[in-house]
Amino acid sequence: MTDSQLKEHIRIVPDYPVKGIMFFDVTTLFKDAECFEEVVKRITDAFKGKGITKVAGIESRGFITGAAVAARLGAGFVPIRKPGKLPARVVSEKYTKEYGTDSIEIHDDALGPDDVVLIHDDILATGGTASAAVRLVKGFHPKAVYCNFIINITDCPRTSPIPEDVETVSILDMAEN
Repeated sequence: MTDSQLKEHIRIVPDYPVKGIMFFDVTTLFKDAECFEEVVKRITDAFKGKGITKVAGIESRGFITGAAVAARLGAGFVPIRKPGKLPARVVSEKYTKEYGTDSIEIHDDALGPDDVVLIHDDILATGGTASAAVRLVKGFHPKAVYCNFIINITDCPRTSPIPEDVETVSILDMAEN
């Protein structure tokens, strides 16, 4: 399956969640079994042999493919969630996004120094959420941290870039305009 075929299955919603934002909806990609399989395969292939022990999926669309990738890599899955959603003690990190501020949380016992962690989310835009996730994960002092996204929005200014020491792989590059 080609990049173009995958991109045809992504719905673009203008002015969501606020005016001026072009929202790339990957749920339309997920509902097609062949597309979903291709996305999971591409991510898994990109990180085979890296010794991934945990996939940390960012709420909420990062849970969907993140869990599938974790299973294929023989790794555990760790959720990174919005505040108040995890039942035990958490570590949190605040960040800025295109249309405001937010924070994310992870259980304080989710990772350890022997882990090799793949942080996964659906979209890389300004980098705010991803950078916050990297800070959260690095706080556990794992052996290595990687990042993966289904879509890299190439013309979105990176106001919070992912640190250069974190290898980052995107499956598709797309532009808002």
